[in-house]
Amino acid sequence: MPRHHRFALATLALACASSSAFAFGGKLLLTGGVSNIEGAAGGGLTPWAVTGGYGTAGEFGGSAFATRVKTQDFAVNAYGAAVAYDDRIEVSFAKQSFDTGPVGTTLGLPGLKLKQDIVGVKLRVFGDAVLDSDTWLPQVAIGVQHKKSDAGALQPTLTAFGVKDSGTDVYVSATKLFLAPGILVNGTLRATKANQNGLLGFGATGHTSYRVQPEVSLAWLLRRDLAIGAEYRAKPDNFRDNTALGAGALDEDDWADVFIAWAPSKHFSLTLAYVDAGKIVPGVVNKRQTGAYVSAQVAF
Repeated sequence: MPRHHRFALATLALACASSSAFAFGGKLLLTGGVSNIEGAAGGGLTPWAVTGGYGTAGEFGGSAFATRVKTQDFAVNAYGAAVAYDDRIEVSFAKQSFDTGPVGTTLGLPGLKLKQDIVGVKLRVFGDAVLDSDTWLPQVAIGVQHKKSDAGALQPTLTAFGVKDSGTDVYVSATKLFLAPGILVNGTLRATKANQNGLLGFGATGHTSYRVQPEVSLAWLLRRDLAIGAEYRAKPDNFRDNTALGAGALDEDDWADVFIAWAPSKHFSLTLAYVDAGKIVPGVVNKRQTGAYVSAQVAF
């Protein structure tokens, strides 16, 4: 198989969520990555060092996505878009809506939905996933995501426990292609104060500082249009010792998924995943929240 085809297919494997966007020329098939749940190019749960779309030097590229996650007691809808220029800088936007379902009713807040807007900027600082695929040098990027949450009727309670309704994550990602076996790996370190990705605000009494959390993606290409893989994302758990809420009432677990991604063309792809979001509001529902992740992405 030609080298550039192997790279394009391996990028799909690590994508974990959908197809990449086409641009006005330039990049090889699928090398722009996909949109994660926060809008940046990367996997479903975590950003990578790649920029979205197909633009290379002096070109624009972009993508748009829609994602739904459904567990036993909750549902999340997310959608957004990203635009990149010169294969160097990316600007992204995403909206998230978290339906609390029966848990909101138990809390006396029926119909409660937690919402969040995310604006991100990513800059590739060195390395090239294609040209450096025969060396140990990864592609590396730094990124910033500013988040504004809206917890509705729950906001006064969160504010009373020192939670802010906006925050900014800063991260660095390194993406490495291993060409011969068709494997891609990505590692991200994120400095964050976010509770449940920001849907429950940022920080808490006694936990107002940034904490650095690791995120990892791994994928393996099975055939030209099909890939499997897994992701892991650590979370800061700012409520872990807040006894005023009741012991363990809002403890926060890490996220993980295993996925299968299918791309019938470079303009569209679909990913299905099994997601483990751990316990969410364990003081009310003391069971792990697992379920289905579905994400579609179109090229433009």
